[in-house]
Amino acid sequence: MQKHQLIIMRHAKSDWSEGNGSDFERPLTARGKKAAKQMGKWLKHRYRIDRIICSPALRTKQTCQLVAEQLRLSQNHIRWESAIYDASLNDLVSVIKKYSENIRTLLLIGHNPGLDQLLCYLSRDPPPVTSMGKLLTTAAIAVLDYGDTGITVQPNYACLQCLVRPKELS
Repeated sequence: MQKHQLIIMRHAKSDWSEGNGSDFERPLTARGKKAAKQMGKWLKHRYRIDRIICSPALRTKQTCQLVAEQLRLSQNHIRWESAIYDASLNDLVSVIKKYSENIRTLLLIGHNPGLDQLLCYLSRDPPPVTSMGKLLTTAAIAVLDYGDTGITVQPNYACLQCLVRPKELS
């Protein structure tokens, strides 16, 4: 029987050079696009994603579309959820409650600092940080394992199966 998993992904590297655009409309850089594809390939060989919930901000949409392409998932597997943009921990917990019922593997694509807070809240053990003290770098993926009990938002319940950052795969 397939395990229940929540996969948390931060959007890939975004372009800050277009200073006149809004934060919501910030696109990915070429490096970000490459990392999103790389992480999508990594996911493809390890997980069967049932549903993707993604922030509608441009950088997260682009990340999601590149990942979904690698996973060969159609658009009907994706839900654009405005509550993920600029989300607090409570907002993210509500989103997971809303979309995780009857789902084995849920991929959530969003933004920091909310995703860092969510990962620390849900994980049984403290997640490892980089040498620079960062948790979810751009395009990083954390996989939380719930075994056969189903995805829950109970604090410190999930087992952090892995935390992978693009630089670690290069």
